[in-house]
Amino acid sequence: MVHFNWTQLIPSVGHDWQGAIPIATACVAGGVLFLIALIGRKALGTGDSSVELSDKLSVKGFFEAYMDFIGNLADLVIGHGGRKFIPMFASIFLLIWINNLLGLVPGMTPATDNINTTVAAGLFVFIAYNIHGFKEHGISYLKQFMGPLLILSPLMIVIELVSHFVRPVSLGLRLQGNMLGDHTVLGIFLDLVPFLIPVIFYFIGLFVCTMQAFVFTMLSMIYVSMAISHDH
Repeated sequence: MVHFNWTQLIPSVGHDWQGAIPIATACVAGGVLFLIALIGRKALGTGDSSVELSDKLSVKGFFEAYMDFIGNLADLVIGHGGRKFIPMFASIFLLIWINNLLGLVPGMTPATDNINTTVAAGLFVFIAYNIHGFKEHGISYLKQFMGPLLILSPLMIVIELVSHFVRPVSLGLRLQGNMLGDHTVLGIFLDLVPFLIPVIFYFIGLFVCTMQAFVFTMLSMIYVSMAISHDH
């Protein structure tokens, strides 16, 4: 059965709308993120007010709490120097979260249901943590692939390379599998019982969407932490 999708209404999608859904919904998510950025920038204000903490429930207070949450998480996982990665991790979380949440909108299929999108996000993390690893250690970063004993380095290099190259795929498969499963279950119950019962699954879906964004961000932090660590 082919279900209606709002992206069918976009003229540029054309007849092959099934294949264009991930691209269209990713564009919608990008628009939402851009709007969030504008709202956040306006809420921040200018001058002295931009550095003063909000003392009430407001848009500025929400963004301050969000950035503080990401900052505390970076402190916990990475430790000293982790806060300089806050913009990257905050962006990763919002990107994944907003895309996931689109799947809870009737007639919308999130880009994170598509393996191309999720593996692309995993590749970004892969490239980012290796870049930061080289920036932190220089060419000595390659020593992390050789293991603790020189005699075992040929074997360890192979193991480490396989482990590293699998990471973006595992990140993508984990996210895509969980989101596809969650939205499939929600879609089934919407078809069977369109009233009341799906509300339960919407709450479960909201939890899954948030948790998967959290797990993706947490694993990204762990990979960066391992890349810049001096304990090897």
